[in-house]
Amino acid sequence: MLPDSLPHKTVTEQAGYFFPQHMHIINKITGQEIYFVATGTDTKGQSLDMLATYPAFSPEPPEHYHPHQEEFFGVLEGELTVRLNGEINVYREGDMVHIKKGVPHSMWNAGFGVTRVNWKVFPAMDTAHFLTTLTQLANEGKTNTKGIPPLPVMLFLLKKHHHTFRLVKPPAFVLWLMSIIMQPLFYLCGYKKRFSQQLRVPVKIFPVSN
Repeated sequence: MLPDSLPHKTVTEQAGYFFPQHMHIINKITGQEIYFVATGTDTKGQSLDMLATYPAFSPEPPEHYHPHQEEFFGVLEGELTVRLNGEINVYREGDMVHIKKGVPHSMWNAGFGVTRVNWKVFPAMDTAHFLTTLTQLANEGKTNTKGIPPLPVMLFLLKKHHHTFRLVKPPAFVLWLMSIIMQPLFYLCGYKKRFSQQLRVPVKIFPVSN
């Protein structure tokens, strides 16, 4: 488990959604757990601070990049396998991984034990919303075994969050053309309304100290 006691924070609002500090979400498909320590509202949009747990032998996510954000991963326990610019390296307790904006990467836990990391994103943007949406879909049984939603849903989310998250393959222009073609489907399925509503991911809220 991650630390039970985290610094005191108040309920905050980011991109129209409430993210209580000490909020703990669990993706039932990938097994990843995330504690939101500080969201963009707390930091005036400058950063997003999380504690994340990767279970043993977690799947490698699709290679992706962040066009306007940098990430820092401090390994607290276990090992973190990172594909960065096509090269694979393993980082262990005490190591720090810096992902610059626009650099393709993916990371997972290929080891036998649990991996825990301190994950920071600069600036925050809407990353918390994106992560929580993916967790909600996974927990509703609306993703594949790697936690990836069906193509129409993924295309809509990639379009909605294109400032924060982009896949390496297929290329951005291909995804853009596909999203244009599927606009009528997005409308008929009510994706805009659905993914703009208050998220309802089951969470644990840990008690705070004064």
